[in-house]
Amino acid sequence: MDAEFYFEDFHDKETVTFPGSYEVEAEEIKEFASRYDPQPMHLDEEAGAKSMLGGLSASGWHTCAIAMRLMCDGYLTRSAGMSAPGVEEVKWLRPVRAGDVLRMDRSCLSKRMSKSRPNIGMCRFEWVLKNQHGDAVLDMIGTQMFLTRASVMAGLEDGRAQGAASAGASE
Repeated sequence: MDAEFYFEDFHDKETVTFPGSYEVEAEEIKEFASRYDPQPMHLDEEAGAKSMLGGLSASGWHTCAIAMRLMCDGYLTRSAGMSAPGVEEVKWLRPVRAGDVLRMDRSCLSKRMSKSRPNIGMCRFEWVLKNQHGDAVLDMIGTQMFLTRASVMAGLEDGRAQGAASAGASE
């Protein structure tokens, strides 16, 4: 595995701002909503204006999908990632609107080695998505698993190398 980021490259209490950004478009908001979250405030400007959100806004799930894209562009596709046991918390803090330009910060809240797989480390992250004004629009906390650099050098790239078939939250 040829990766840029291994477990050792994530540091406790470190916050990183990803270099990329994502501009949200009105048609994209409506298209996502029509397929996955067809509530009026995500489909129509007038309905959005009458809602408590005060205008057309992206579905929270659309916002999560954008966050995932920024994670992939920021580090995941270049990492020795081995999946994730889940997301603990998702908070939608402000509406995401057409024209918003979103950026992401990732903070490593804690890290530890897997109890059952000595070739895998677990990082608990907080991801904060911010708009062009610096306002947080999404806050997520979850855990991701990464191979250690030493395990790859020793030929233990298969996350199942220690006999376990899949990862669980009890890791």
